Amino acid sequence: MRSKYIVQELLAEITKELSPFIERASREAQLLLMAHLKKDELWLITHRNSELENLEELFSWVERRKKNEPFEYITQSVSFYSEEFFIKEGALIPRPETELLIDEVKKYAPDVDAPLRFAEVGIGSGIISVMLALHYKNASFIAVDISQDALDIAKINIEKFGLSERIELRLGSLLSPVDEEIDYLVSNPPYIEDGVSLESNLSYEPQNALFGGAIGDEIIKELLDELLRREIKFFSCEFGYDQKDKIQNYLQDKNYKSLDFYKDYSGFDRGFTLTL
Repeated sequence: MRSKYIVQELLAEITKELSPFIERASREAQLLLMAHLKKDELWLITHRNSELENLEELFSWVERRKKNEPFEYITQSVSFYSEEFFIKEGALIPRPETELLIDEVKKYAPDVDAPLRFAEVGIGSGIISVMLALHYKNASFIAVDISQDALDIAKINIEKFGLSERIELRLGSLLSPVDEEIDYLVSNPPYIEDGVSLESNLSYEPQNALFGGAIGDEIIKELLDELLRREIKFFSCEFGYDQKDKIQNYLQDKNYKSLDFYKDYSGFDRGFTLTL
């Protein structure tokens, strides 16, 4: 590694390094450099002949990416619902499909001024509670996670958006730390069947945020039991593409008002909203 590079030479060097490991090596080279410099694409285009130095961190990022570490963990940044969030190992990387979960809640709770009390189980990086709190200005949130690492990451994002007064973090399993009455329960819980082989990059993400039990839907069913016992009026939840029938069958002898499913951008079943 040289001490100084011209931008276009640097991009070529990084692309060459990444090519054996990454499909879109040229584009990832640009994205890594932009993240390192905190510059946008226009800057890259207009500064192709600019000289850069102090690139040790950037090349360490390249080495990590060659090992298939997720881009978001390397740059500690992830985009969700047009906002930028802090992320690092310890919390699941937000997926675009989870934006649909936000849309579901908005559909079933249309009054943005309502003083609702939400509970989120499995807050992870905090993106769901944060986006809902930005939308519902008079709502309060109790956000639970079994991982202290995840709560620490969520706290950073909550503070970034100035929501510490309205989103309370609690360590614990499912709804066990929540005694208050809840108007709306929301969750993107672990729902992958134990033992399923995943892509190598997923090995960097917290496994307890991915695997949901021997069948995969055990945690969702526990949440459904709690919801029915506590008579929480609304529950929006993400699930696996093959779990629709299992949820319908589990609820077939239960009393509820409606059960509506939604699909993701690829047309797969991705979640549901249950109303009591």
